[in-house]
Amino acid sequence: MARGKIQIRKIENSTNRQVTYSKRRNGLFKKASELTVLCDAKVSIIMVSCTDKLHEYISPSVTTKQFFDHYQKASGIDIWNSHYEKMQEELRQLKEVNKNLTRQIRQRLGDCLENLGFEELLDLEKESQEAVVIVRERKLKVIGNKVETLKKKVRSAQDVYKKLMHEFDIRGDDPQYGMIDDAGEYETMYGYPPHMAVEPPHILTLRLQPDNLHAVSSDLTTYALLG
Repeated sequence: MARGKIQIRKIENSTNRQVTYSKRRNGLFKKASELTVLCDAKVSIIMVSCTDKLHEYISPSVTTKQFFDHYQKASGIDIWNSHYEKMQEELRQLKEVNKNLTRQIRQRLGDCLENLGFEELLDLEKESQEAVVIVRERKLKVIGNKVETLKKKVRSAQDVYKKLMHEFDIRGDDPQYGMIDDAGEYETMYGYPPHMAVEPPHILTLRLQPDNLHAVSSDLTTYALLG
C-alpha cells in the first residue's frame, strides 16, 4: 500500500514536531555520511532546532575551519574578514556606551560639567535629587530592619528572664530552698569558698536536707539562676 503524501506545513503538536525533527535530522546526517563515502565529497550540515539546540555534521576528513576555508575559496567571499569587521563594529559600540556611562558617573560626582547647558544641568540636578530620595529610603529601610531585629532579641531576652524568675519564685515557695544574694556573705556564713559564686547580681538557691533545714553544716547543693 502506497504511503499518503504528507502536506508540508508546520506541525502544531510540539511532541510530534520534535519527533519528526529528530527522525529527519538523523536521515539527513545518514545521507551526508553516504555522500562523503561514495563520492569523496566534503559535506557540512548545521541545524538549530526550535528549542535552540545545535546539531551539526561535517565530513570526517576535514575540520570545521578547513571546511569554511574551502567554502570561502569556492564562493569568493571573505567570511573571516566580514566577521572581523562585524566584531570591530560591536567593539566600537561597546566602547561608546562605556564612555557615555563613565561621563555620566563623573557628572554625578561633580566633574565634566563645563560642557553642559542650563537645561542639562537642571536634568542632572533632578536625577541627583531623585537618587538621594531612593538612597535615603533604602537607608531608612535598613535601619528599620536592624531596629526590628534588636527588638526581637530584647523580647527574647525578656522572655528568658521572666521564665527564670518564674522558676525562681516556685523554688522560693519550697522550704527546702533558701536565698543568698552575696558571695561574701556566703563564705562568711558557711566557712568555705563559694565554688558556684557568680558576678553580681549574686543570686543562688541552696537546697537543705529535709531533716535539718536550719543546720548550717548540712549538705549543700547550689544552683546558679542568674549570671
